[in-house]
Parts: sequence; structure tokens; C-alpha cells
Amino acid sequence: MSAGEDGRSTPDGRSTPDERSTPDGRSTAEEPWPVRVVSQKVGAWIARLGWVWVDGQVAQISRRPGASTVFLTLRDPSADLSLTVTTNRDVLDAGAPELREGARVVLHAKPEFYAARGTLSLRADEIRQVGLGELLARLEKLKKLLAAEGLFDRSRKRRLPFLPGRVGLITGRASAAERDVLTNARRRWPAVDFRTINVAVQGPGAVPDIVGALKVLDADPAVDVIVIARGGGGIEDLLPFSDEALCRAVFACRTPVVSAIGHETDAPLLDYVADVRASTPTDAAKRIVPDLTEEVRLIGQARSRLERAVRHLVDREQHRIDLLRSRPVLARPQVMVEQRTVEVAALRDRAGRSLEHRLRGATDDLRHTLARLRALSPAATLERGYAIVQRADGHVVRAAADVAKGDPLRVRLAEGELTATVDG
Repeated sequence: MSAGEDGRSTPDGRSTPDERSTPDGRSTAEEPWPVRVVSQKVGAWIARLGWVWVDGQVAQISRRPGASTVFLTLRDPSADLSLTVTTNRDVLDAGAPELREGARVVLHAKPEFYAARGTLSLRADEIRQVGLGELLARLEKLKKLLAAEGLFDRSRKRRLPFLPGRVGLITGRASAAERDVLTNARRRWPAVDFRTINVAVQGPGAVPDIVGALKVLDADPAVDVIVIARGGGGIEDLLPFSDEALCRAVFACRTPVVSAIGHETDAPLLDYVADVRASTPTDAAKRIVPDLTEEVRLIGQARSRLERAVRHLVDREQHRIDLLRSRPVLARPQVMVEQRTVEVAALRDRAGRSLEHRLRGATDDLRHTLARLRALSPAATLERGYAIVQRADGHVVRAAADVAKGDPLRVRLAEGELTATVDG
């Protein structure tokens, strides 16, 4: 019986005669594929990938006594993903005899799909443990890449709030870093509020744990600043804090992030991406909250300066008021009124005398004019015995020829008048 006759796929992945499908090879509801056929096709597709080089972190090693096969669990440092790797003991001893859990490795392997269990694994024929020099070279290459993308740009770094309402802390459980941050921060500002998330700070699960905690704290509106803290350690121990996924997660945070990793000389890539780099967890505590004692002292100094400034201003204005009040016009303000009163009285007196003089002169002029009028008045002439003779039409008779015999005349006297007729 050939491989195709028993209902299995051929090595090149082509369909066998017993596959119930449409003429073009697709399965339908009426003609579904059996599980074995699906498994065969999956295995065939995976086999097409061929041999590949894989980079990862060893999460678990299983060496069974007397067995020639060694099982490894290879984990992605930047994601919660892992694959099972099988290899020969001789291959492991030749490439990485001192391999331990948590180490970084590069292996040459071929993906295989185990149809009986429906699992995927890698079969390795070469394993290389990544040395310190190679790790540093990789970190330097990643550092240049992130710097070129602008993740280290100082212009995008945010200032920390003067007094955060709540501080998010990501650190190891019951670690010295956690104790240093909490103790020193509360010593400086006793009312500081922390939301602490404990995570693995080294090993295969460190990066996913830290990234997950970072997302939780960044989504909390009450958290004003996030601190990522860890104590000192070797370069391998601090590798999670130079992981590309963690650096990009910190760069994407909306909340300011403080990096407090290791000691003064330690400089993981997280230090370059974070908004503020603290040399130690204790230094981070000093940066995130102000010192209450120092702030009280500064407030006291400010109040003293303000009080002195106010007193100086008041004294200066009081001196100006005293100078103004010392002037005669303000020392005895009634003097100005008295002077004006005297001036007004003098003006009134002069005006009265001038008016009286002018009235007296006008009276004399009027008296003289009246005397002249009286002297020239016809009435005065009549009083001396003269009379005015007028015709009937009112014309004054000045000559005898102005009248004729029989004309009536009117004779005006000083007192009264007479009527007469011309006789001749």
C-alpha cells in the first residue's frame, strides 16, 4: 500500500485520494476534511518553513537521566510566547554545556508539527549560548536603532508633577528597591499615596509582567507618575530593562515614567527612554516627591520675605504721608480758607466802594442834567409869566401875521390855559 492509498498526504503536502473535498481541493460543509487530513496539511505547511535560526531565552531545561533527548522551553523575552525545543544531549553539550534557565541562546532548528497531540515544536541540531560580548553588541545595536527613531529625544521628555496625587510603583515583591522607594518617599512626604504592582524583575517572565503593570498604571487616571525600580545586578539580570518591547511601551506611556534600575553605574536602555533617570531607587524617591521639611522651611523664608516687603512698602507710604501732612497747607488746612476769606472780603469791599463811587458820580451827572433840562424847559419860561399861543390846529403863533381876525386861539399858561379870539 502506498502513502496515498491509506488516506494520508504525500510528503510534498498534496491531497490524497481519500480527501473528501471539492474538485479544486477546498473543503465544504457537505465534504469536510477529517482531522487527520487537517493535521497532515498543517504539518506539511509547517515543514515548508525549513531550517531557521531562532533567538530566545531558556525558560526551562529538562534532562532525563539516561535519555539522549533534552527538552527546552524557549521563551520570547518581549512577549508571553514560548515553544518546546528538542535536541540531542550531544548537541547541547557541544554548543552550550553550561546552559542554565534564563540564559539567551541562538539555535538552528526545524519546526515540526506533532499530529498525535496537535503541538508544534522545534528540533534543534545546533545551540549557541549568547555570550556577554554578543549581548552587549546587540544592546548597542538596539540602542542606536531606538535613538534613530527618536525614543531618546530630550524634547519629548515630560516634567514630573511637583506633588503627585498617586505614585505608581513597579518593582519586585518584598524587594530592597520597593522598601527604599516607599520608605524614603514617605519620610520626605508622609501623605504620599502609592499604588504598587509587584512583578518579576528578571527571568523570562519579567518583560511581559512589567509591560502589563505599566499599562495598568498608565490607564489609572489617579496615577500621576510611574516608577520602575530594581536593585543592582549583573548585566544578564538587568537585560529585561533593555528589552525593545519595554522601551517602546514606556515611550508610548501618557504618564511620566521614572527609571530607577540598579546602581549609579548601571545604564539599561530604559534609562534613556524614561522621562527621568534616577541613579538608585532611593534617588527616585527624592525625585518624585518634595521634602516636607524643606518645603516648610522655604515657605517660612518666603513668608518672611513677603512680610519684610509689605512692611517696607507700608513704611515708605507712611513716610510719604507724613511728608505731605507736614506741609503747611495740610498741617493747618484752615489757613488756606482764611486767606481766601480775606481776599474775598477785600474784593467785596473794593467792589462795593467802586460801585458806590460810580453810583454817586452817576447821581451827580443826572442831577446836573436834570437842572439843565429844567432851565431849558418851556415850563420854566411859563412860570416866569410867559404864555404860549397856539392856533386851533396846534401850531404856535410866533407873529401877528400868522392869525386873522376871528381865529380862535389857545393860550397856555404856567398853570392852566385860556381860549381867545382874534379881534383885529
